[in-house]
Amino acid sequence: MPAAAWAQPSTRNIRIGILFGDGPLPHEETALREGLRELGYAEGRNLVIERRYAEGRVQLVPGYARELAAMNLDAVISTCTPTTRVAMQAFGSTPASTPIIMAAVADPVGQQLIASLARPGANVTGLASQAEDIVPKMLELLGQVLPKAPTVAVLVDSGSAVHPRMWRALGPIAQRLNIQLVKVEAGRKPSDGTLPDAFDAAVAQRAAGMLVLPDEPYFVARRADIAALAARHRLAAIYGLREYVDEGGLMSYGENMRTVFRDVATYVARVAGGARPGDLPVSQPTRFDLVVNLGVARALGVSVPQTLLLSATEVVR
Repeated sequence: MPAAAWAQPSTRNIRIGILFGDGPLPHEETALREGLRELGYAEGRNLVIERRYAEGRVQLVPGYARELAAMNLDAVISTCTPTTRVAMQAFGSTPASTPIIMAAVADPVGQQLIASLARPGANVTGLASQAEDIVPKMLELLGQVLPKAPTVAVLVDSGSAVHPRMWRALGPIAQRLNIQLVKVEAGRKPSDGTLPDAFDAAVAQRAAGMLVLPDEPYFVARRADIAALAARHRLAAIYGLREYVDEGGLMSYGENMRTVFRDVATYVARVAGGARPGDLPVSQPTRFDLVVNLGVARALGVSVPQTLLLSATEVVR
């Protein structure tokens, strides 16, 4: 059942936290507040939101998490894998700990953040992104706009816990499509290498395109820089969030974050109403949006097949 089907309106005063390694994406907070308002919670009346956005400086997240943990919150919302793991360390991970609502975490079972999707256990529930499952589809879509037998650079965060498994998931589909993959890395630490370095490495290895792996706050916070670097180096790139396309990226394939945060509101209302997070099944997205920017395609000299355009959720002209 959709998460909204088991939410019940309430007017009890609640105080929640937002812990993001990146900054707020357009419409995320709006969707969250709209969803909570429909369930009887409104800021300034019976809802207080404590916001902590690291803007890609994820070294700040542990300190923010400790600040929120000292506030006796009704729930805290985390986004990707790194912030969820830090939240668990700061808030604890027992059934009595502050509920943690994941917004979009890749493979939370495989990463041992929860026990199972049906019964996550302890104090964590929310939404799994399935990012690890869609990266092969992302590569397949990108391959449709590239020349035959291309080289594709895969942008990996060198400090990510989940990117290695996404990288491995790309191997079989790349072999089937006759695509040569090269890994290029960047990260938030000085020793990790910079984004310009990663793009220079891609060009040096004659990459025709780039796949930017999802579930990483550093990349999301730097999405405008990444899209600009792809344009500068004339690399056709695909991303996991349509917000990259809004910043000048070529195409994206992934879940709609507005929908995600409306669903997050339902989880918040449930735990605020007394439900145990460990008993609330973790949801998975059932729809993924394909967004294509034809203006960027023309600037790159990329031909987008009509079949791909017809399958797109949105075509930006």
